[in-house]
Formats: sequence, C-alpha cells, structure tokens
Amino acid sequence: MQREILARLGGPKRIWQLGGGLVLLAAIVVAVPVIASPNNAAGPSLEEVLKDVRTLDGQGNNPSAPTNGAAGTPYLRVADPAYPDGVGAMMEGPAERVISNRIFNDGGQNLFSENDASQWVWIWGQFIDHDIDLRDATKGENAPLPFDGNDPLERFQNDFGIVDFARTPAAPGTGTDSPREQINQISSFIDASGVYGVDPIRQDWLRVGPVDGDPTNNSAELLMPEDFLPRVGDRDDQISAPLMELDGPMKEHPELARIAGDQRANENMALTLIQTLMAREHNRIVGRLPDALSEEQKFQIARRVVGAEIQYITYNEFLPSVGVGLPEYQGYDQNVNPAVSNEFATVGYRAHSMVHGVVNAPFAAGDFTQAQLDGFLKGGVGISQGANGANFLDIPLNAMFGNPDLLGQVGIGRLAVEFAAGHQYRNDEQIDESMRSVLFQVPKPEAADPAQCGQPVIVPDCYSVVIDLGAIDVARGRDHGIPTYNALRQAYGLAPLTSFTEMTGESPSEPANGADPSILDFVQLSDINGNVLDPNNEAAVLEQAVSGVRRTTLASRLEAVYGSVDAVDAFVGMQAEPHPQGAELGALQRAIWRDQFSRLRDGDRYFYAVDPALPVIADQFGIDYKVTLSQLIELNTGGQPQPNVFRIPQTQ
Repeated sequence: MQREILARLGGPKRIWQLGGGLVLLAAIVVAVPVIASPNNAAGPSLEEVLKDVRTLDGQGNNPSAPTNGAAGTPYLRVADPAYPDGVGAMMEGPAERVISNRIFNDGGQNLFSENDASQWVWIWGQFIDHDIDLRDATKGENAPLPFDGNDPLERFQNDFGIVDFARTPAAPGTGTDSPREQINQISSFIDASGVYGVDPIRQDWLRVGPVDGDPTNNSAELLMPEDFLPRVGDRDDQISAPLMELDGPMKEHPELARIAGDQRANENMALTLIQTLMAREHNRIVGRLPDALSEEQKFQIARRVVGAEIQYITYNEFLPSVGVGLPEYQGYDQNVNPAVSNEFATVGYRAHSMVHGVVNAPFAAGDFTQAQLDGFLKGGVGISQGANGANFLDIPLNAMFGNPDLLGQVGIGRLAVEFAAGHQYRNDEQIDESMRSVLFQVPKPEAADPAQCGQPVIVPDCYSVVIDLGAIDVARGRDHGIPTYNALRQAYGLAPLTSFTEMTGESPSEPANGADPSILDFVQLSDINGNVLDPNNEAAVLEQAVSGVRRTTLASRLEAVYGSVDAVDAFVGMQAEPHPQGAELGALQRAIWRDQFSRLRDGDRYFYAVDPALPVIADQFGIDYKVTLSQLIELNTGGQPQPNVFRIPQTQ
C-alpha cells in the first residue's frame, strides 16, 4: 500500500551508516546522576540499577550477542526460505484476489469470537506488533496483484485494474548470491518503543524541551498538548518532525497527523487511543516522582515502568485471553535469540480477521452538540438508537482509518470502555470488507451518503479502487519466501496434513464451484450457546453469531482453489484451522505465537520478572508495574471498564 512521509529526519546526527549498507539506529547512553540509597536499605541502590538502561534500538541487550533483537537487523528464520529460484523469486500460486473472494469474503455476515473476546484483543495485539516489528516500507520491486472484474464472485469495481503491491526491499547483501532476507527496522523487544521510538532524534522531538538531537537535556515529560499526542505544528521547528505514515484522509491533510514513538500511530483511531493512553501513563508516573531526581532520572524511571507494564499486560492478560500458554519462565537465557521471526511477522501475527468492522459508542443526550453530530454524519459516522432507547455513534472501520482527531471528538474514555464492551470478530478465514476491499479509502465524491457507505455492510458502489489486505497478506508471505502451509507446520513441530477436511475439521464434501456466487451464502447461524439464529435477523448480523454454515464448506472452497493441501499458502491454511475450546488461535498460529513470545521473554535481559530496577522503584516511590489494562484506562482516561478488558462483561 502507498505510504507517505510527513517530514524526514535531517541533519548530520540523524542516521548512522554501517558497513555493507546496513543502517542501524544509534543506541543512547544515559549518564545517571548519583542519588544516595535510603539508610539501611537492602539490595542495590537506585543509582546502581539506573546505570544499566535499555538502549533505544535494542543494541547490547545481550552483551555476548549485542545485535540480537536490535533495530536494523534481518528477521530471524525458523524455517528455510522458500524461493523457487533459491534466492528471491516470489512463489507462484492462485491469484491472491481470487483466493480472497472465495476464502476471505465474509459475505457481509460477521461472526464473533466464540470466547466473548473484546475488541481490546486486536487493539492490544496491533499495539504490540508495532512495538516489535516494522518491515522496510519503502517500495521494492512493483509486483501488482491481478484483479479480474469479470470474476463472478467480484462485487467491487477497480479503476486501476490491479491491487497495488510492492515487494519488501531485500536486506543488503541478500537476494543475489544468497536467499533474500528482510530488515526489521525497530527493536524486537517489547520495550515500549512505540511510545519512545528507537532513536534519540525521535525521542528528542517527543520530549518537552529543546530539539537539538540530545534528549538527555530535555524534560522528563512527553510533549502532550491538551493531553493528546502532539502534531507537527506543536513545535517551532517543524522541519525536524519525525516521519509518520499517512493513510486515508491524512494524505490530503498531513498537518493533522499525531507524532508518536512509532510512525504508524495514526493508522486507525483505536491505535491512536492506546498510543495516547501509554504516553499519558508516562507523564502520570513522572508526576509522582520527587523533584530531588533529575529530569533524566525521572524519564528513565517512567520509561522503565511503562515498558514493564506493557510486558506485564501482554503476558498476564493478552496472551491468556487468546489461549496461548507458555512454558514456565526460567529466567533470562543469553542463548535465546529474541529477534522477531519472519514467519511470525509475515504470517503468524497477521490476525486481521479479528478486527471488528464497526464501533458502536453509546452516548447520552447532551454529550454532543447538534453541530458535532452533523459533523460525525458528514465524516461517515452513523447515529442509531438501540432497543432500550440508548443512542449510539456507529463508527465504521473505514471512518477510523487515518482520522486521529475522531478520538478526541468522540472521547478517549468513552471509546476505551466501548472497546472493552464490544465483541471482537472470530479469528477465522473471514476478513471484514473494510480491510478486504476498501482499506484506507474514503467514499468517492459522487457516492451516496458517506454515513451509509459502511453501515452495516460496505457498499461497493461507494468506492472505485480495491485495496485488499487479505490478498496482500498472501502476497507478503510469497514475497518473504515463507514456506507453504504443510512445510511451515513441520518447521514448528506439527505433523503435515493430508486433506482439506483435516485442515478445517469439517466433513468431506465435493469441491465447490468457484464460479457460483451462491457458494458463500450462509444457510445457518448459531450464537455462543448453540442457539440457531435467523440469517435475515439484523441482530444476528450485528453481534450474536459466533458460527455459521455456508452453502459450501471451507474445505471444499480451499480444494477448488488449491487442488492439493501441499499447495496452500501458509497464511491461508493457518486461518482455516479450527480452534481448541477456549482459544482464539488454531494449531499453527498458536505454535508460532508460543515460539515468538517465549523468545521475547527468555531472551530479554530487562524482562520485568528479572529487572532489578523495578523492585527498587517500587520500594522508594511506591510505583508498581503490576497493573491491568483496565486500571491504566481508569487512571488515564477516567473510563471504568470491567476488570478484564479482554473479555466482554457478561463473562467476567
């Protein structure tokens, strides 16, 4: 997809070029002023524990292997790369949009988590993704995906005649005489880099104080005008603003972009919310620290605690909420490489099926002026009334893309609570049309009322271009040389499968006729208790259905597309797998997550369970990292969601 740059880093200090053309962001070394330990205090002093802080780019986390997990290094590989020519050619297979139309197409019928997972699962998941993984988004070779307007299962028009796609640039020195590799531009560690960035130039801009390339002479507080992430115009020196990716409406209005530690913070309103929440949490912690500490000490303490909070929530709330259990923690292991794997970044962590297509935010009379309500309608947000008379803002996903101001207009606390109360989509092969066909787009000018273009089902006539995230997911796996489904199962210690029904858990059936649009019709829907629902009932479409029977089985459609299980793309096969009871992931995806999150934990010298600074901070200042996401939301927004925000209230 197309990316744009708000402002480029400039100046001689901003990029460090290493041999072989590989760019690594410089680590920042912090000089900690001396502070005396309390009288009779046991254990290390604050001065001692703050002498050793995380570098911004992850360098030196493991002194014996200093580049493990560092920004600017290639992704780790679990399986051997699968390029047909052995060095870099993309794997061939069925056309990606053809796969998408027959496998990912939800037909306008949403299915929801069978475990009552809330929308905070996908939101936190994306936030963590942006903390550990950023491929080089500059365009490599163009490799557009074919689009067939005459496909009988195609509902959308596409003025371009293709789905835009460009390959990830090859890591320097690869793809000619050795297999093509790709670079992770940020540190692999869960280290709050999404809040603070991975280089001192970005961090310097984000902190209150002078913009001179040296963050250590700045205030401990992050720049947050009116308690929100800053914009470019909030600094006098706008030229030095860090780059941010611009999508959707911001392409025309780059001045609206918010600046954060990660350049993708404006992608959608939910992501902007969690970025804002964690920046507020940093400043809240700073405000609790005594004036006797230097600004740099206060900053490093807050950064340490925020990073630990993010890890604590990830391992104690997020992973259990999706049914991922890890081996018992044995402490830091310098022999474990924590780097993000290509398989995890390119296939395993692409859980786009989970993303809900609409947010229904409740409001009371008087919460908004009529002018504000009119503005919501003009921006594609619907207004509805529930059965009990409650009013709702119906915010479709396409209205949330590239629209950070919507967060403040609707209310961060209101939205944080609503994300905890709203059902997440089931993590299956279906992907909402807002991402499968019209990603980052705004309705064309001659379209119908924009408030109706995404309510509750995407209206194809509102859009003139197809951008298909599901098709791009398949293509990205081929681009990065990810092996096929069965080969990847074997790489993660799982047995290869011999039939499509074994893959999906369904009964055998004849291959589907891929030219018949009726193959996608839902003939039965069921709620979380197994009660049969009417497919024509609007309530079933909106929130209740957790499983459905289509006119043809998923196995039959996969067989019609691929012919052989051994030919299935890893991403497609992974999404087709059934989930064990209580889990949101199938066998292959769960294995990929277990491997990655185990290594991120075991190979991190600063993991919260072994970080010696955290007990000292708790003892001296009463600041504990052991907080839930619900508590963070209440502390920083005033919203009061249920104790476990990853499960909707009915099942607490």
